[in-house]
Amino acid sequence: MTSHGDAPLGVFDSGLGGLTVVRALRRRCPAEDIVYLGDTARVPYGTRSPETVVRYALGCARVLIERGVKAIVVACNTVSAVALDMLRVELDLPVLGVILPGARAAVAASRGATIGVLGTAGTIASGAYPRAVASLSTRTEVAGQAAPLLVSLAEEGWVEGEVPRLVARRYLEPLIGAGARSIVLGCTHFPLLRAAIEAETAALAGGPLPIVDSASATAEEVASFLAERGLATSRSAPGSLALLVTDLPKSFASVAARFLGEPVVGGDGASRSPTHVADGAGNGAGRPPIRPETDGAGRSGAQGVDVEQIDL
Repeated sequence: MTSHGDAPLGVFDSGLGGLTVVRALRRRCPAEDIVYLGDTARVPYGTRSPETVVRYALGCARVLIERGVKAIVVACNTVSAVALDMLRVELDLPVLGVILPGARAAVAASRGATIGVLGTAGTIASGAYPRAVASLSTRTEVAGQAAPLLVSLAEEGWVEGEVPRLVARRYLEPLIGAGARSIVLGCTHFPLLRAAIEAETAALAGGPLPIVDSASATAEEVASFLAERGLATSRSAPGSLALLVTDLPKSFASVAARFLGEPVVGGDGASRSPTHVADGAGNGAGRPPIRPETDGAGRSGAQGVDVEQIDL
């Protein structure tokens, strides 16, 4: 019989960007089973009203609860900004977001200096990062910058070369000009562009500045939370990963593999290998293999993470 601690961890996002959080979780908590839901049919959430975001988020969370998850990680800055409190009220299990962990790591890195946040327009407009930082440090200011083109570049896989660096520079200039001495990657897409962001930040600031990856910060907090609550798995073997999506666009497999850093089996059954993107510590390789699992139809994830399309 599976203990509660050995139940899977649920993660959801409006699309596939949250797979960078899954990537960090699989690196930090390698034995945990994970069920990921990407609402690819209704992405993006950032342009929706708060009421719609709450409704969509509750729908995603309930699907994960039906899969028997022990806790839910909201790998979406928009949902974390506007719907986290409602999810915690409505759901009878722990719910963790990505904004507070990122803010906590930024406060530690900034040492009282202004924090710069790159995010989507919705996340920046919500004021979620300034509120989170204020709850941790009343003397630390936050400068926010919406960076929508960085999202498009990440999804297209255009993460190296002159174009991403010029785009990053355009968004970083006002943050450095406002006195930012650390930069938060406040969107789950942005870790793929970390190299360009780091390079342009250093060029503008006259030297390297701390770059805070909210995905890695979230994985650290999730690991601590599970241990403190006695919810960490008792297994030592590599955990499995199940991907659920609400739509399977043609580019799904290649985009998903890029964010996840592991091969993904697309709607055509073909496995796509990821573009290698290392984290800030130079990691990204050496990940334990995905544990093969077979569903009732006999499909196996042995050659790549298998995908199931669902309706919400």
